[in-house]
Amino acid sequence: MRSPKILVCSGSVRSGSHNGKLAALVAKRLAILDAEVTHLSLKDYPLPIYDGDLEEANGVPENAKKLQRLFVGHDGIFLSCPEYNAGVTPLLKNTLDWISRVKEPGEPYRNSVFALGAVSPGGFGGMRGLIGMRTILEVGLGAPVLPQMVSVPKAMTSFDDRDELAEERVSGQLDKLVEALLRAARIEMSH
Repeated sequence: MRSPKILVCSGSVRSGSHNGKLAALVAKRLAILDAEVTHLSLKDYPLPIYDGDLEEANGVPENAKKLQRLFVGHDGIFLSCPEYNAGVTPLLKNTLDWISRVKEPGEPYRNSVFALGAVSPGGFGGMRGLIGMRTILEVGLGAPVLPQMVSVPKAMTSFDDRDELAEERVSGQLDKLVEALLRAARIEMSH
């Protein structure tokens, strides 16, 4: 049986992003467990702000179609979700909206299992944004999302000098999430 194919993506493209570090760490831990990992940056897939008139005039942008194909081609997807003003980032929301407009074969949301994590400077660890992202994925897009999420507070001290999580408890939670994502992706592969 082939290894599960997992897509890893951060909702932030800022240089030095803590959520980018979390996505890289998830990709590394998945690869160690023999997953076939695609770690992408949304910086490589720029999209205009979603606008129905723009879609009517020009169609769905090619980058949205490329992302849709990537989502469809993976058994599981990990999203590292920065929190902006107690919500999801415009970049990530806009990306998901555009992908939902693609009318090509394949189901980008319902046929992959999603796992979520966040890093935040505050004490909540991005949990408010994660709840918003869960609502968007489950209610808005019909995606299966693992019940457990990784929430990493105090971003400035959350990673050590090797870009590993500094706190053992949070690192253990991430391991459990990665293992749950692989198990769920294997089940998804068998359907």
